Amino acid sequence: MTKIKMNVPLVELDGDEMTRVLWKAIKEILIEPFVDLNTVYFDLGLPERERTGDKVTAEAAEAIKKYGVGVKCATITPNAQRVSEYNLTRMWKSPNGTIRAALDGTVFRAPVLVNGIKPLVPNWTKPITIARHAYGDVYSGVEAYVPEGGKVYLELPNGDKKLIKDLPSAGIIQAVHNLDKSIAGFARSCFNYALSTRQDLWFSTKDTISKTYDHRFKDIFAEIYESEYRKSFEEAGIEYFYTLIDDAVARVMRSKGGFIWACKNYDGDVMSDMLATAFGSLAMMTSVLVSKIRIRGGARHRYQALLQALKRRSHFDEFRRDDIRLDGRIEKARRIGRERRIEGFCGTPRKSHRFHDRIGNNDGRPRRFVQPRGGDSRKSRKYRIPGSRSQSFIIKWKYTLLIFPDFWE
Repeated sequence: MTKIKMNVPLVELDGDEMTRVLWKAIKEILIEPFVDLNTVYFDLGLPERERTGDKVTAEAAEAIKKYGVGVKCATITPNAQRVSEYNLTRMWKSPNGTIRAALDGTVFRAPVLVNGIKPLVPNWTKPITIARHAYGDVYSGVEAYVPEGGKVYLELPNGDKKLIKDLPSAGIIQAVHNLDKSIAGFARSCFNYALSTRQDLWFSTKDTISKTYDHRFKDIFAEIYESEYRKSFEEAGIEYFYTLIDDAVARVMRSKGGFIWACKNYDGDVMSDMLATAFGSLAMMTSVLVSKIRIRGGARHRYQALLQALKRRSHFDEFRRDDIRLDGRIEKARRIGRERRIEGFCGTPRKSHRFHDRIGNNDGRPRRFVQPRGGDSRKSRKYRIPGSRSQSFIIKWKYTLLIFPDFWE
């Protein structure tokens, strides 16, 4: 079979821990047999970021600017525990934040809906897309601890000073910023995306409290909509409206979905995780960073799955353990399936089958569950999770034991 040729390289951004393992398997099994991969590779794992002083992240962002498209695996943003674990010299910044700041784009995050996984909010029948401004706010803010207290001022370029606070004792301060140009690009990205998908666009801030910062977002969105997009929205039969962030949350919970919710950087970060979890899983969420910078007639893109930071012992730690433990889990699953004689795990309704004794090889290759004995071997079989008759998963690799660890335990 002739492989698909890639004329323009793709920027490949490798990640940390299990994403490295799974991304390698995805390429070997699903991509490389069909596509003649042409990639520019960057290792964004913590050891490499430590070795290069995080220069590799900046180089990766510049490569995306040059070639137009990048695919990124999940990475670790180190905290104090990770600094000790990886022997880091400092807490390196989030690679996502660095790349988003360089590309100055909009992150569109939408849930992946599948049969059998129902949203926790019953009335959500359509996906809700989060449009997150990927620039400024707390992600590029300046912070300081003021142990002695005292007056803290904000000095403007024209020489004016504004008193932030006369701290009576030790305290903390933070300064954030944004740019009219970036906000305008964010607005146009949202309006264009809404038109392309023919979905209503909601935008929310807290301008009643932040009467300059948030109000500027509101004004720029309103100006661009009235001057450039109102007619197109009316012709498409879709709507744009602005509301306060707390009112937007209440409306979202009562809605049926099927719209785009535009948020500032921090609001979008928080709300996208909430929506992903409510729709079923953080892993079942697409994440696309669309930059307003254009190349060869199109916008620059960076694709990444939305993943949750692990607080428990990571799956990668388990993966590195001796295969004996994994083999023990396989044997335990086989025994449970035989003892319970359920439809759930190892057979068709009202029948039970035991797994073939030869689960796989011991040469390091991914192991597969082979066809169970008994029944009509011409029919394909699906192994189901016990207790669930509506969700079935074809289990092919031992990596599945790591993706669903709680089930096997």
